[in-house]
Amino acid sequence: MSKASDLVKRLLVGRALRSTQLHEQLLPKRVALPIFASDPLSSVAYAPQELLMMLAVAGLAFYGAAPWIALIIAIVMFVVVASYRQNVHAYPSGGGDYEVAMTNLGSRAGLTVASALLVDYVLTVAVSVSSGVENIGSAIPWIGQNKVLVAIAIIVLLTVMNLRGVRESGTIFAIPTYAFVIGVLGMIMIGLFRLGIGDTLRAPTADLEIRAEETGLAGFALVFLLLRAFSSGSAALTGVEAISNGVPAFRKPKSRNAATTLLMMAIIAVSMFGGVIALALASKVRVAENPGSDLLRDGRPVGADYSQEPILTQVAAAVFGDGSIPFVYIAGVTALILFLAANTAYNGFPVLGSILARDGYLPRQLHTRGDRLAFSNGIIILATMAGVLVYAFRAEVTKLIQLYIIGVFVSFTLSQTGMVRHWNRLLRTETDVRARRRMLRSRTINAVGGSVTGFVLVIVLITKFTHGAYIVCIAMPILFMLMRSIKRHYDHVARELVPSGEDVALPARNHAIVLVSKMHKPTLRAVSYARATRPSSLEAVTVAVDADETRRLQDEWEQLNLPVPLKILDSPYREVTKPVLDYVKQVRRKSPRDVVTVFLPEYVVGHWWEHLLHNQSALRLKSRLLFQPGVMVTSVPWQLISSDRLRARPDNTFGRGSVRRPYEAEQDAGQDADVDGDGVRAAGGIVADRD
Repeated sequence: MSKASDLVKRLLVGRALRSTQLHEQLLPKRVALPIFASDPLSSVAYAPQELLMMLAVAGLAFYGAAPWIALIIAIVMFVVVASYRQNVHAYPSGGGDYEVAMTNLGSRAGLTVASALLVDYVLTVAVSVSSGVENIGSAIPWIGQNKVLVAIAIIVLLTVMNLRGVRESGTIFAIPTYAFVIGVLGMIMIGLFRLGIGDTLRAPTADLEIRAEETGLAGFALVFLLLRAFSSGSAALTGVEAISNGVPAFRKPKSRNAATTLLMMAIIAVSMFGGVIALALASKVRVAENPGSDLLRDGRPVGADYSQEPILTQVAAAVFGDGSIPFVYIAGVTALILFLAANTAYNGFPVLGSILARDGYLPRQLHTRGDRLAFSNGIIILATMAGVLVYAFRAEVTKLIQLYIIGVFVSFTLSQTGMVRHWNRLLRTETDVRARRRMLRSRTINAVGGSVTGFVLVIVLITKFTHGAYIVCIAMPILFMLMRSIKRHYDHVARELVPSGEDVALPARNHAIVLVSKMHKPTLRAVSYARATRPSSLEAVTVAVDADETRRLQDEWEQLNLPVPLKILDSPYREVTKPVLDYVKQVRRKSPRDVVTVFLPEYVVGHWWEHLLHNQSALRLKSRLLFQPGVMVTSVPWQLISSDRLRARPDNTFGRGSVRRPYEAEQDAGQDADVDGDGVRAAGGIVADRD
């Protein structure tokens, strides 16, 4: 890495941290709450709106069902949180739903949970950022006209912030998260107080009417509509599982701190969700899935130019007054928290990816921590996939949210089912009465949680499948099969690489071949290095493509009187690779127990375009030779002057074409120069000494 790129990296990411500093990244509850709970806390900005929009399909009269649906969602939230509090105590290692399902239900259930969570984390970033851009776009026209560009830019910014490390990103995100929570709870209390003293709250859309797309609903159609509204509002539950995946990031006692954070998150999220629904209904907020045609003013559609304000800003306008300082504050922190809500996924996805990589289901690079002790590769992959989704769906929240929450309810259901089996297994051997009582209580909580989330999963699948959720139902099996394939590959390679007694035996002899194209310093360096390795036999090989060039090379070789024979391979069709491969195979066939080492001189260049001008033949040869059993390929570098720009300290005595020896093994290979039996320096000097 050049000095310039390294400086840019340090400015963006910060200085590298030692592995021993990992304990410094552990989080207290006050910082863990905004890191792991920003997604469910921020869902109050769009979940109530999605619920009301679904009900608006049947007309304004169906808004009356909103409080009951919100109550059911709140109950489900507390059931899920109670269940996950059992999870974090039983499995504090950070595997979360994946570890629970893998341990208790088997690898297929574990991978199903993993694929569901990975997909849902990507959707969390896409939905949160798109919603934030939509909120700002209603106030700033340029952003509304360039939603995709702004959303991708926000994803890049969040990626850089998370690459700086969990603790540092958490500290940055804590302030706006708490500002949002305080602002919304304050707005709810003031709004309820005003209603209590008899004030009237009116939202900016209170005078509008809603045109029902469906009229006269009854029976199954009515139930389906209510269930669809419930599934859209259930977006408030996304992100609950992130805390169980992030237990290792908490300070000790980890499990207790994680369980406390879960409870705090549930109380705050339910209070905000219920309060916003109540104030929206009291202030007569009007929202519709197709506002231009379904919202009416004086009996006529408001038109395609109408920009629908988010539900939170409408409630803020009703409580504080449109354009007031508190209104601007609510609008600002709402947009900000929606951006930062993606941070839940930025902490969940890389940790889960690391655990899957550890178990061999994802590439092992995902298990490695970066300079700031964050799982950098997972963060970058998450950002890339979310950016692709935002681009594909044009940052439209209503389209993206149809894909949402399916994955999370799959993981909820399988995780709680796994926990029931976990308690059943422990109860078979536990004899202590008090311990058994605790286990029975925990099993009951998990059983109720699994039943409730399973029922919600069925509802979500039925109501959202044809509206885009089928994409998730396709993506999850593909990811499942991909992870199974990666695991099979790693297992196969591990079996193949198990050492045996034959692997430690030394080869009988080592035949060295130096490939030569012309007489120059890189060639002499390769010859000198090959001689320094003291092979059993050594020869230089060139391919006769041009008769005049070959004759000139032979004359120069003889003039230097090199103690290495030069073998010329005929090539009537002017090929280079095939004659060399055939000759190497021939040497191998004569002595199957021997090895052949091929030395390839290569240029080290400093510009990308120089790679197109050099080393092409060497790369083709190397790629073919590496497939030959018993053949070792050694690259012998020659640094051109241009390569100095990529080195930390330019060295005028290294790699220059005019004043230097062609090979200096004592610097490059860390070997001491020596004199072989011919009286020639084995590492250095133009090899021209006489025998």
